[in-house]
Amino acid sequence: VQLVESGGGLVQPGGSLRLSCAASGFTFRRNGMSWVRQAPGKGTEWVSTISFDSSTAKYADSVKGRFTISRDNAKNTLYLQINSLAPEETALYYCARITSGWREYDYRGQGTQVTVSS
Repeated sequence: VQLVESGGGLVQPGGSLRLSCAASGFTFRRNGMSWVRQAPGKGTEWVSTISFDSSTAKYADSVKGRFTISRDNAKNTLYLQINSLAPEETALYYCARITSGWREYDYRGQGTQVTVSS
């Protein structure tokens, strides 16, 4: 299993980014997928999960209305559109493969850094 995130960077408060996660080594269309993040000095925070067929998406309350998760099973790629970023959302953002439920995962990538600063 390989998950490779990209799309992070430095953005001003209120800005937007689109993160991508290229998946390989497993049948992508069979698994739910998640985004999680880890801010400096803090634990891992679940952000969002999308079902294998994109029929259902769930979000942490803190990101609802600002983040949108999506996937393209033909391209084995997961996305996260993030808008209205705040400085406290500076973190490493990881994609992860769901194994059961909506938050349990077994693999995650190396992460892509999102830094929100003026």
